[in-house]
Amino acid sequence: MAFEVARSLHAPLDVMVVRKVGMPGQPELALGAIAAGAVTVRQPLPFPGYGPDAEQFAALAARERSELERREQLYRAGRAPLELTGKTVVLVDDGLATGATMLAAVRAARQAGASAVIAAAPVASGEAAALIGAECDSVAIVEIPPALRAVGEWYEDFGQTEDREVCELLRESARVHGGGPGASAS
Repeated sequence: MAFEVARSLHAPLDVMVVRKVGMPGQPELALGAIAAGAVTVRQPLPFPGYGPDAEQFAALAARERSELERREQLYRAGRAPLELTGKTVVLVDDGLATGATMLAAVRAARQAGASAVIAAAPVASGEAAALIGAECDSVAIVEIPPALRAVGEWYEDFGQTEDREVCELLRESARVHGGGPGASAS
């Protein structure tokens, strides 16, 4: 999806690797998320005493950080991230249920010096749209249903994008735009 957005905008493509920190036993329920630059977002728990404490959350985040670093190395293939200082960055996600991963990406882009951040997704919960809207310069969301149970319900095929495909799309964008990866996508 991010590749298509970048191509439509005639912009280079880069990857902003973000990892959801999921609830033990319910990994799709985001407790928070992590991104490059030691960015950590922790969602408020729905009920007092529900879910892991701070120490347990840190342990879950540390496990996700090692996967984040693996993907970062694989996807970049030795190329440096795009210089974001003073740039407008469009972050693209397949959907925002809690908004935790997009929020981590937004904060990482700001930390990297982006002057403006636009968050884009085809579907989001109202809560996620409000959360992201409070930290972005602009939000582009196609559908905000009254009750979003799962992002995957909005897709005919919600299969994972394989590492190989991500690497191919980044290489294709680099060929078109001459050099390393470009404008960031989540």
